[in-house]
Amino acid sequence: MKRFLKRTGWVCLSLFLLLNIIAAFHAWKFTHFYDENGRRNKQPEQMTTREKLGIIFFGVRIAKSVTTQSPAVPFEIVHLRTQNGLQLEGWWIPVKNSRGTVILFHGYNGNKGSLFPEADRFRALGYNTFLLDFRAHGNSEGHTCSVGYKEAEDVKLAWDYVHQKTTQPIILWGVSMGAAAILKAVPEYGLHPQKIILQCPFATLTDAVKSRMRAVHLPVTPLSQLLAFWGGVEQGFWGAGFKPESYAKDIKVPVLYFYGQQDIRVMPAETQAVFSNLDTRQKTLHIFPNAGHQSFCGKDAAVWMKEVTTFLQ
Repeated sequence: MKRFLKRTGWVCLSLFLLLNIIAAFHAWKFTHFYDENGRRNKQPEQMTTREKLGIIFFGVRIAKSVTTQSPAVPFEIVHLRTQNGLQLEGWWIPVKNSRGTVILFHGYNGNKGSLFPEADRFRALGYNTFLLDFRAHGNSEGHTCSVGYKEAEDVKLAWDYVHQKTTQPIILWGVSMGAAAILKAVPEYGLHPQKIILQCPFATLTDAVKSRMRAVHLPVTPLSQLLAFWGGVEQGFWGAGFKPESYAKDIKVPVLYFYGQQDIRVMPAETQAVFSNLDTRQKTLHIFPNAGHQSFCGKDAAVWMKEVTTFLQ
């Protein structure tokens, strides 16, 4: 019996170590991008069974996003510097007789060039816009993404730049990872935006990992927790503690919150958790019934514009 128990213990230990090695490997691949200009990354749900199996065994290889478009209106290229020395690139796009400024933040593996539909409409409403490439995205330096944790510093840098540029009200807009970074940055750095517009942020880093696991049909536990743990360890933070739903408790300003009912990445329970925790009476949740995890402005511009116009009045 002792011999059997000893062997069983060694088998369990070996499996535990193997599982952690696999999780650490996949976490590294998920948060590190490669310079492969011209290659477009497929969404997991767009992959074939063979491609999904390749990810399971060899990890995902993610090309760093490339900003290929420029604004069609006069703009200024702005460079900001992170604490660890990375140069970030942003676009300052002013309007005449502005009412304030909207700072826009893209999602995971996106870039500022994808935000033209929203930025154009904000300018039509009389707002300057500032668009930023997060670290490791677009024309900004770096190849490591922390899915919003360290990107909160990028939000603060963008805020500081605009705050020095103008004394008018500042509004923060973010989608997915960008929204999560805003939720972390506002209380952590003591930012005071007039209003915030959030689009489909995840509730916790573990939830964000689960969405990727579901997309390639892998079990969400315990691998999802291990991936979040190792992703944090590899980048120097506690992955289980990265919770936008908790940061929401420190948001005191008016919030407009958008969610797509067909979203397969962010679950309805996550949306309710973040929204209910927002510590402001001036909050509105608008659900787009036919939209997924995407640009709601691109999906239904008329409804998006109506909600945003009312919110900014």
